[in-house]
Amino acid sequence: MHVDNLKKELKDRKYRMTPQREQVLKVFIESNSEHLGAEEVYRYLVGRKLNVSKATVYRTIDLLVELGFLRKLQFDEGVYRYELVDREGKHSHFICTSCGKIYELKGALSPDKTFLSYLELMQKNGYIVEEIDLKFRGVCPKCSKKSK
Repeated sequence: MHVDNLKKELKDRKYRMTPQREQVLKVFIESNSEHLGAEEVYRYLVGRKLNVSKATVYRTIDLLVELGFLRKLQFDEGVYRYELVDREGKHSHFICTSCGKIYELKGALSPDKTFLSYLELMQKNGYIVEEIDLKFRGVCPKCSKKSK
């Protein structure tokens, strides 16, 4: 589905759908919500024996961000990470300080709903909130079980 949307979006903006662009997007689709850096995407593609340059991967990721297919994230580790844009709802993240895994907080765990009254207050005071970027840090359930 994402690939077809990307093909249409690229065509609408007068870009071509190259095999490299398609492969970079497929890495994110197949990654099961992993938050990948550009270097990880490049290594993954090279590991699969695909002919792609590092510069192409970086440019393609930038283009996918610009077109709204990927969201650029920074988790204070000095590397930008990317995820597919979740068209069905926004979410926040929990970063485990023990194992480093990044969890998406969706549905019942999403804190975004809690902020509705605060967002309404901000709106009444002239602020327009376009996105909530809330990150939690702590120990995930797996690591907390290991330490007990």
